[in-house]
Amino acid sequence: MTQEPPAPARTAPNSAPNSALDLDALTAAVGERPDRQAAWRFVRAFARDWSARPLTGADGRTPTELDAARDRLGLPLPAALREAHQLFGLRGDLTSNQDTLLAPQDLYLDGDRGVLVFRVENQSCAYWGIRVTDLGRDDPPVVCRLDVPGPTADDWTDWLDRLSVAFVELVLSEALCADDDLMGWTDPADIPPEFGRLPLPEYPISQRPGSRWYAHDEIIIRDDHGTALLRARTEAALDRFDGEYDGI
Repeated sequence: MTQEPPAPARTAPNSAPNSALDLDALTAAVGERPDRQAAWRFVRAFARDWSARPLTGADGRTPTELDAARDRLGLPLPAALREAHQLFGLRGDLTSNQDTLLAPQDLYLDGDRGVLVFRVENQSCAYWGIRVTDLGRDDPPVVCRLDVPGPTADDWTDWLDRLSVAFVELVLSEALCADDDLMGWTDPADIPPEFGRLPLPEYPISQRPGSRWYAHDEIIIRDDHGTALLRARTEAALDRFDGEYDGI
């Protein structure tokens, strides 16, 4: 199968002015020397600026809950999985508006394929997990499986190469569905050139073309190559987008 050449980036990753995103943290999280803690800084800033309230110490799962899940499964839990759950595992508005981040007690093993499942699509049409062989790593790769007829012995494919980055993508994607009054759709071909591409990898990394993120003027857009879903931070930002681009 012939792969399409990657589309040129519209602008440099850090040229998304007034995006109300912590782009420094995002860049550090996905850079050549990835900083896992930068991913959590991005999530904290995103919760503060894009959700109903900032994160607090009451928004995370406890180490005891995660230890119980580890013991029940008989498998180690990667540091990135534990840190994400302890930071915002109880914030369904950040993690489960469309798909579901499984609670520690609901984590389960796809034993036939050797994958620990931690997220499920809302109609069980897709699953996200970590290969058992990678569970000893602090920030392992993430794989994804679509629920399609005729499963094979191993139908999990590469999603993102670090779990912490997958959690950043999760929070951004769930934000798209957090408030119907602040979301909309546009044609990917109509994404304005002012929108800078965010420094997230194109994904799933096992296929091209994949999804890409853009931002500008308090609007985020996920371009899925066929359709693009957008979310505004405020009604004023959405009104500006409607008025300037008539893109919804």
